[in-house]
Formats: sequence, structure tokens, C-alpha cells
Amino acid sequence: MQIVDAHHHIWKQEDLPWLQGDMQPRIFGAYESIMRDYLVDEYIDDVSPQGVTQSVYVQANWPVENFVEETAWVSEVAAESGWPHAIVGYADFVCDDVRGQLDALAKFPLMRGVRQQFHWHQNPMYRFASGPDVLLDPRVVKNIAHLATYDWAFDLQVFTSQMKDAVALARQCPQVRFVLQHAGMLEDTTPEGLRAWREGMKRLADEPNIYCKLSGLGTFIRKNDKTHIQQITDQSIDWFGADRCLFGSNFPIEKIWTSYEDLFQAYSEALEGRSDFDQEHVLARTAQAVYRINET
Repeated sequence: MQIVDAHHHIWKQEDLPWLQGDMQPRIFGAYESIMRDYLVDEYIDDVSPQGVTQSVYVQANWPVENFVEETAWVSEVAAESGWPHAIVGYADFVCDDVRGQLDALAKFPLMRGVRQQFHWHQNPMYRFASGPDVLLDPRVVKNIAHLATYDWAFDLQVFTSQMKDAVALARQCPQVRFVLQHAGMLEDTTPEGLRAWREGMKRLADEPNIYCKLSGLGTFIRKNDKTHIQQITDQSIDWFGADRCLFGSNFPIEKIWTSYEDLFQAYSEALEGRSDFDQEHVLARTAQAVYRINET
């Protein structure tokens, strides 16, 4: 069976201000262990023993003015090493017309999607967007709709409280594939929080152009919890269907609290009782379709 890791990063520490200098609060806790280079050779060493054969690089928050340089560097790495097999770059959709940025990225053959992190939370440490309702900004809606022309996906990163707006956005951009990051960023595991997350996820699943990325599930619990992964994986597949769910490691972020072997084992066990169809789609085919991985 082919295995695709649909969400990972590589980086040189010198390119990322958030990995330099004094420790700052991060959404995933203490991160001293990853304040260093994480290059493609180490990534390949991490994933190859688990049978991973392809991967998708997702933008790693370079300074926004260097968004083209980020994609250029990853493209060079891919040309030399054969990894990654698709790139999700960065563009600023809160502008009058994003197409100039998209045209600059389109020069790179592995470009398959764009991410601008729009998650907003009452807790400032969890906040990334400028406001809670950025998904309703007419400029954002218009600019994301342009992705259909490029046949690129939009990696959608929101919290539960923003899921209603995410549904509205997906409906206004029906030709765009939206990939929900980290299975909806479940940060509140109280009964009330779980109820709200489930309701929001079901609404998102009703939109046929939204896919669910099973990645980053340790972000808020800060550990590799097999039960947690099992529950989110089961529910997500039940709601979205396996052909709209895809696996991603979020490495090296999750390297803070686990190994790739243990993380992949947790996902493998979560899928054990599923059909061959379900396993093949979650572990490879959905990502290959969404990010057009096998296209030249």
C-alpha cells in the first residue's frame, strides 16, 4: 500500500524568526527541541521505515515577504532529493487581488495549494488571524475563489467557533478544494467543547468540497494519545468519508512529544478495523487526488 504524508515541514532555522532567539509561547508548548534545522534527509530518515512513499510540504511561516523564496527553496530540495512531491505555499488573501502572488508561485511545478492560517481564538496564544470573522471578508472570499483557476487547494485552518463561517466560505467558492487542517483544531475537550466541535465538523462535512486532514492531533494535548487519535479518526471518516480524509504527520512539530514510528503506529491502529478502501484513501489516495501528486 502506498502511504502519503500530506502535512509536513522542512526548514533551515535561519529562515524562520519564530525558531530563533528567546522562547516565545507557541500553540504547541515548549519547542526548544525543534529550534534547529530540520532538513529533508532527516525527514526521509523519519518516514521511510514506516513505508511513506510521498509527501506534501506545507508552508512553515517564513517572513511573509519571502513567500516566493520559501517555495523556491523547497522546489530546489525536491529537485535534488525527490522529496516532497507537492507543495502548499503561502499567499496573503487579505489583499485587493491575490493573483499576482499566485502567478509568482505558479512558476514552480510542484505547487498544489496555498495556506494562510486564519485560526482565531479568545486565547491570544492560540490566535493567528487578525480577527474572528476574517473568512467573511469579501476580499478573502474573492481571492480564494481565484484558486480554482490554478486548480490549487486551500488549506483551511480554523477553530470550532469559526466553522460556521468556513461553511459559508466553501459555499461561495464551490470550485475550490478546501483541506481542513488538523481535523478542525480540537482544543476544548470538555463535554461542551466536544459537542460544539462535532456539530461544526458535521456541518463542514456536508460541503462536498471540504476535505479533512487527520494531522496535528497532538497539538493541544501535547502527546501521542492513541485513544484520542482513534476517536477523531473514526468520527472524521464517518462524517466525511474516507475519500475525503487524509493523513498528515505535522512533523517535525509532533517530534516534540513523539517519534514518527509511534505516531504512525497510532494512526495505523486507528485504521485497523477499516476496509481496504478506507485505509488506502486515508493513507494515500485522497491526498494524491486533492494535491494532484502524481501529475507531472
